[in-house]
Amino acid sequence: MPKRGKRIRALKEKLGDRKFFTLAEATELAKECANANFDESIELAFFLGVDPRHAEQMVRGSVSLPHGTGKPVRVAVFCAQDAQRAAAEEAGADFVGAEDLVEKVQGGWTDFDAAVATPDMMGQVGKLGKILGPKGLMPTPKAGTVTQDVGKAVSEIKKGKVDYRVDKNANIHLPIGKASFTPEQIEQNAAAVIESIVKARPSACKGTYLKACALSSTMGPGFKLDPAALTSAYRSG
Repeated sequence: MPKRGKRIRALKEKLGDRKFFTLAEATELAKECANANFDESIELAFFLGVDPRHAEQMVRGSVSLPHGTGKPVRVAVFCAQDAQRAAAEEAGADFVGAEDLVEKVQGGWTDFDAAVATPDMMGQVGKLGKILGPKGLMPTPKAGTVTQDVGKAVSEIKKGKVDYRVDKNANIHLPIGKASFTPEQIEQNAAAVIESIVKARPSACKGTYLKACALSSTMGPGFKLDPAALTSAYRSG
């Protein structure tokens, strides 16, 4: 760790007093700082000018990363019909079930990274809110995870679809790839996320919406992006 600390201090000295970096620059710097003995995640963090206590200012959605997350995603599907079960399994779902799967989760099992449910199962899946909600695993129509087409939903998640939701402090934080990705792959994934969040601005939000944004590796420092420039670049696509 002392060696790593010296490297980061030297990097900060080299960068000087720069306040913001372009997305391309931040990508290169985040990769340069990702020198841990594992393949670090590359992450984006946002601070928004919303008050999540008000439903009309809630920011949530999903976005498909062009190059995926670089991490295997375990998907659980709650469905009852045989045809839907078959479609989910064919798309690569790791766990498929109906009442049996609901009971398993009620028992405390949550060894999956995303959940999909058919509308007719939501009466039962809704009972799992206190278990799945805090973990960000609750299926929702807005995120496309409550659907009749479970095969399509599973396929999208497996290919790199990620959900995001503003927390109580108006922050959004999510991984967008791995340090082993090429700079171009990281930059394209980051651009997709930034565009989605910029366009998710609630109509009830007044004043500055995107207040801060930074790109980092798991163990590295954050490199700030210019919120005004990002808003201008991605608001209209």
